Amino acid sequence: MKSPVVKRSIVVAGHKTSVSLEEAFWNGMKEISGERNMTLSELVGEIDSKRQQGNLSSAIRLFVLDYFKSRAAAGSGAVAGDPKGHPHASSAASGS
Repeated sequence: MKSPVVKRSIVVAGHKTSVSLEEAFWNGMKEISGERNMTLSELVGEIDSKRQQGNLSSAIRLFVLDYFKSRAAAGSGAVAGDPKGHPHASSAASGS
């Protein structure tokens, strides 16, 4: 039986490292990086630079989860740019 976790080598901040993620998370990362016109390495570097604790794979999983949760909330009336999915007061006040 094939493992659901896929290990890939990636360059982060000029250093080669390996990251193990489930294929669904790799696919999510590809989608996000494409929408942002970034390479996977650039996106992983951004996530790595902002993580506060834990390992890189966990930070990536949390980033992907938060991204798609925010996008789903935006589809239900929240503002897309708000990472918590909450509408901004100015948008609510203007009736947007």
